[in-house]
Amino acid sequence: MSISFGTDGWRAVISETFTFANLRLLSQAIADYIRDENPDQDGLHVVVGYDTRFLSDRYGMEVARVMAGNGIRALLANRDCATPVLSHAVKDTGAVAGVMITASHNAPRYNGVKLKASYGGSASNEQSRRVEGHLRTNEERARGPNLIDYEVARQQGLIERYNPVPAYYDHIRRLVNLDIISAADPQVVHDPMYGSGRGAIKGLLGGVGIPVHEIRGEMNPGFGGIHPEPLGKYLGALAAAIQTGQGNIGLATDGDADRIGAMDENGRFIDPHRIFALVLRYLVEERGQSGMVVRTVSTTRMIDRLCRRYGLAVRETPVGFNYIADLMMEQDVLMGGEESGGISIKGHIPEGDGILLGLLLLEVVAKSGKTLGQLVDDLHADVGPAHYARTDLHLRRTVNKAEMTARLRDDAPKQIAGLKVAEVSTTDGVKYIMEDESWLLIRPSGTEPVLRVYAEGRTDEINQGLLGYGEEIAHSV
Repeated sequence: MSISFGTDGWRAVISETFTFANLRLLSQAIADYIRDENPDQDGLHVVVGYDTRFLSDRYGMEVARVMAGNGIRALLANRDCATPVLSHAVKDTGAVAGVMITASHNAPRYNGVKLKASYGGSASNEQSRRVEGHLRTNEERARGPNLIDYEVARQQGLIERYNPVPAYYDHIRRLVNLDIISAADPQVVHDPMYGSGRGAIKGLLGGVGIPVHEIRGEMNPGFGGIHPEPLGKYLGALAAAIQTGQGNIGLATDGDADRIGAMDENGRFIDPHRIFALVLRYLVEERGQSGMVVRTVSTTRMIDRLCRRYGLAVRETPVGFNYIADLMMEQDVLMGGEESGGISIKGHIPEGDGILLGLLLLEVVAKSGKTLGQLVDDLHADVGPAHYARTDLHLRRTVNKAEMTARLRDDAPKQIAGLKVAEVSTTDGVKYIMEDESWLLIRPSGTEPVLRVYAEGRTDEINQGLLGYGEEIAHSV
C-alpha cells in the first residue's frame, strides 16, 4: 500500500500517488476506524475541509461521499478554509473527526490529507496507525470504498454544506483584543501566499474597522510557482508591499494557514522564533497569564530565558506539533510552538494557528506603542541576541537514523566554534548546547540521504561555525 501517515497526515504528488482512487481507499479506512471507535452509535458526523490546491474541492467532495456511503454524516465546508478553522469546527460541532484536504506548505504538485481528532487537533500517532491498519486489511480483502452519489447524499441529509468561519471568528474574538489593535490604527498587509488563509485576517479586522491590504489572495493553485511557506525567501511580494508604503506591518500565513511569519516596518522578515517570544512575553507581562511553555527541540532558547525569569516550566519535544498538542491536552500549557511557525496558546484548540498568532502579534505591537522592528530589537537586547539558521545537507548515502544519532551522541565534541559543549540532548536527533546557550541540532532523516542542521548562536560568526561543524559531519558520512 502506497499510503502512509507522516508527521501530520498523508501527502503525495497529485496524479502519481495522490489520486481519487487512493483518496477513496483512505477515506474508507478512516470511516472504518470511526465505526470501530464508536460502535452502535447513530448520528455520527465528521467535518470535511479543503484548501486552494488543484482539485482540493473535488477531493473534499469525494471524502464526503465515502463518509456518507458509510452512514456517517459529512459537514462539507462551503469553500476553501484554513486548517485551524476546520479543526475548530470539529470540536465546536461535536464531530468524531475531521478530514482536511491540504498539503500545507508543500510545493504545488502535492496534495494531502490531515486527519483531525474530536478534540480539534491532529490525530495521534496511535490513531493514525489504526487507520493504516484498516487500509492494509481492506487491501488484503480487496475491499473497495462504500460510495453514494453526491446529490443523493445531500437529499438524504448525509452531506451538508457548512460554513465553519463564523464560529471560528467568534472564538478568535475571545482570544484576541481587537479593540486594542483598532485603537492603534495599524496599516496591515496580509500575504496568505495564495493559500486558504485568504480573507481571514481581513475579515476579522474588518469587523472592527481596520482595513487590511491583502496580497496574493486570489485563487491560484500553482501558488505563483513557490512553496506556500512563510519564509523570508518566499516573501518578496510582502517585503515589496511594505517598502512601497502599502503598510507598516506584514503578516504571512502558509498554504493552509497553520503557520505564521511576519515583516516589520522596514520589510525585515520576523521569524516564528521571535513571534513566539514576543507573544509569550506579552501573555505573561501584560495579561498576567501563567502555565507550562512547550517548544520543539529546534526552537529558540530565548523562550527558556524568558521562562526562567517568569518561573515557568519549559518542556522540550521532538519536532512536530502533535507532541505539543499532546501536552496541551494533558497539562496546563500557556503556549506551545515550533520553529516552522505552528504556535498555539491556552484556551485555543491544540493546533498551530497562523491566523490567531498573526492577530496576537498585532495586539502585542498595538499595546506597546512601538513598531514591530523596535519590539524585536528590544527582545534581542532583553533575552538575545539569537541568530538562527537552518540548512539541509545532502549525503552520499542514506544513513540509519538511530545509528547516526548514537554516533553523534557518543562522539560528541568537547567544543564547537570555540565554545565548550555543555550539554548533549537526544530528544530528536542530537543537539549540542554550548556554554553560552548557543546550540547546534543535527537530525538525520530516516527516509532520505539528508542531515537537517539547525543552529542558534549569539553572533553570526558563531552560527557559521556551528553550521560548519554540521557540514563536516555530512562530509564524513
